Amino acid sequence: MAAEIVNPRSDSEAGSDSEQDGAEPLTSLDSFDPAFALHRGGKMAVQATVPVRDKDDLSLAYTPGVAKVCSAIAEQPELVHDYTWKSSVVAVVTDGTAVLGLGDIGAEASLPVMEGKAILFKQFGGVDAVPLALSCTDVDEIVETVVRLAPSFGGINLEDISAPRCFEVERKLQERLDIPVFHDDQHGTAVVTLAALRNAARLSGRALSELRAVISGAGAAGVAIAKMLVEAGIGDVALADRKGVVSRDRDDLTPIKAEVASFTNKSGLSGSLEAALEGADVFIGVSGGTVSEAAVASMAEGAFVFAMANPNPEVHPEVAHKYAAVVATGRSDFPNQINNVLAFPGIFAGALQVRASRITEGMKLAAAEALASVVGDDLAADYVIPSPFDERVAPAVTAAVAAAARAEGVARR
Repeated sequence: MAAEIVNPRSDSEAGSDSEQDGAEPLTSLDSFDPAFALHRGGKMAVQATVPVRDKDDLSLAYTPGVAKVCSAIAEQPELVHDYTWKSSVVAVVTDGTAVLGLGDIGAEASLPVMEGKAILFKQFGGVDAVPLALSCTDVDEIVETVVRLAPSFGGINLEDISAPRCFEVERKLQERLDIPVFHDDQHGTAVVTLAALRNAARLSGRALSELRAVISGAGAAGVAIAKMLVEAGIGDVALADRKGVVSRDRDDLTPIKAEVASFTNKSGLSGSLEAALEGADVFIGVSGGTVSEAAVASMAEGAFVFAMANPNPEVHPEVAHKYAAVVATGRSDFPNQINNVLAFPGIFAGALQVRASRITEGMKLAAAEALASVVGDDLAADYVIPSPFDERVAPAVTAAVAAAARAEGVARR
């Protein structure tokens, strides 16, 4: 494994260092808010995996020993995977335009989130990750920047880039790079949602093909979930944006929404989200809006409500439980949390393990199936998805993704 992410210093050490180097002492924010205290100095550091104790170590780790390795890689470029950290490290890339629920806050303000993502990669998947917050928002500038940085990394995790630009950024990078490029806001959310839905359906004795779903939110997550549910064989799924159901008869659709309209909404629904929910089996919320209790009550008997907006779900769980057989949210203080950390560490670990050239639909579907299988015989209405702290999760997802990569011909070892 390459460099390890560690906590570089304790709070007390941070205070001592600040006094020694002339920086300001701990602020009142540190004293009264544990989040600020934890973030002081950042949440990660790089740790060497080899010792440099004397001149002999130095001569091997750096010059002249390193020249032999460089020359070998120059002659056989594939050796870079064996003699550098490339095959075990991911770049976490953002432009700061869609950060959590905060929106367009800029590159520097996004760094605490990107650091957090990096330590989750390490904690839950054993994958090293480097946060890269870019000071550009133009699609082509982002793409060119990442392409130039790509030789240092085994994979690219795109994060918190606003829609619809995120779709184009991902597509262009996938076309130009031969390493996995994965926009987690899209595909991580979709994988975990599908896993939870598979188990909810199993709990109710139904197949995905028997379900009609309605998704609130036609951004990155909503579009990816719709695509994945169709790939998995759902009976029907309709996507709704602020103007209502995304349907073929609308003349105001973006190219992405028009594409989605071409393979969703078999029922030909139009009009409002709440009208579409009448008789629906599944509600999936990734919009941050609100849905009335009357609309939830109009859903089919034994419905599933996945209200995933944070911090305020589209439907409060107390309301949803009045009518739904299974309720999930994006929050950690309610059962069935749809949390991307269940997916992305294992997906990248599996892809890196086999040096995959890309992440395919089959690999994502395999990740969802593996994640769902972790629940096993413990399946219950309040347990359709495992906890991120379940130690079985990452190994199961990693193995499934690696196997799928080999089966689909994108593995290089």
